[in-house]
Amino acid sequence: MRVNGVLEGKGSDVATIGPNQTLLNAAAELGKRRIGALVVVSPDGSVVGIISERDIVAAIAKGGASTLERNVSEVMSVDVITCTPTDSMEQLMSAMTEQRIRHLPVVDQGALVGIVSIGDVVKRRVAEIQDEAKALGDYITHGR
Repeated sequence: MRVNGVLEGKGSDVATIGPNQTLLNAAAELGKRRIGALVVVSPDGSVVGIISERDIVAAIAKGGASTLERNVSEVMSVDVITCTPTDSMEQLMSAMTEQRIRHLPVVDQGALVGIVSIGDVVKRRVAEIQDEAKALGDYITHGR
């Protein structure tokens, strides 16, 4: 299975935020959408960062509640690890494990086309395992 297969199932909607928005705006958007990260995009739509719940909590723990008035650009991760639609699920699992990240923006020829979360990866892997188990059961039971 490839990333494009995951996007076909879940859609390509990506929650984004501008770098000059406040952390309060980011937290509100995360809460409203019930998600864990926002891709930070420049006015031209290019990916310039990613900000997660953990980033916001760490910033508040360090600087107090007034931190929520800071810009996203001051707290976001700028070394964004991305994937492409043709990357395999194994590549995603490896990247997420090695880099200790939960979200990978999907970029195709420089354009943001989706996002894959660890939950998407787990869901897809569980479905694959269930399909394999059913096929094995059918083979054992029916010989085909």
